[in-house]
Amino acid sequence: MAYSLGEASRKKLKGVNPRLVKVVERAIELTEQDFSVLEGVRTLSRQKWLYAQGRTRLGPIVTWTLKSKHIDGEAVDLVPYPLDWNTPSKFDAIYDAMIRASFELNIPIRSGMDWDRDGVLRERKESDSPHYELA
Repeated sequence: MAYSLGEASRKKLKGVNPRLVKVVERAIELTEQDFSVLEGVRTLSRQKWLYAQGRTRLGPIVTWTLKSKHIDGEAVDLVPYPLDWNTPSKFDAIYDAMIRASFELNIPIRSGMDWDRDGVLRERKESDSPHYELA
């Protein structure tokens, strides 16, 4: 089955580096798991708000930096559609499509499931499954 990005996902790609947008657009054509863009460009104030979570604001820690590549439009968060946080295999399928698209287009990326880019997912408790950024 062929998927395509919906209008809401396309809006969330506004301001994202065109090279990364190309990878996302190709990945949606390749994927066996439909996905949505959860977040693209992020303001510094939003990054600070997310950084406070689990520190000075209730909730689990969801980011480890104030210098996210989201701020510069060099990162996106992708989630399975329909949204399902509890099935890792759905995130793995998105990862496979993103990596294939990255190689096909010769645009290096990095995933929050594989920060060291060795192809072994979650080996070091890498848990930012939605996150992709230009490498």
